[in-house]
Amino acid sequence: QVHLVESGGGSVQAGGSLRLSCAASLLPYSSRCLGWFRQAPGKERDGVATIVTGGGVTYYADSVKGRFTISQDNAKKTAYLQMDSLKPEDTAMYYCAATTTARAARGSCTVVPASEYSYWGQGTQVNVSS
Repeated sequence: QVHLVESGGGSVQAGGSLRLSCAASLLPYSSRCLGWFRQAPGKERDGVATIVTGGGVTYYADSVKGRFTISQDNAKKTAYLQMDSLKPEDTAMYYCAATTTARAARGSCTVVPASEYSYWGQGTQVNVSS
């Protein structure tokens, strides 16, 4: 069963923007940690941004602060990652992931490692050219 579906990736020039979407079919949608991760070829998967589903708490990696914005539409059960001022080093496969509600209840979403996210989308590719 597919629980998370990403879309919105593509190719842009440096300085451009993209908005990624993550449509969730998880029930309940709220009270989870939902994170965007990215993985470039030959590199480890890194966390980019996190949001508490149904809530307003957000977290950003230092590398994207001020350029990326995570948001959500609770009614649509969809999370977004608005990416502005893109750089070539942002090129990667981007994934959204969600925890169980039980995992989210144990503490801050900002300290949940990728290994503790239970649900993953298939990924969407972002390419930024210089």
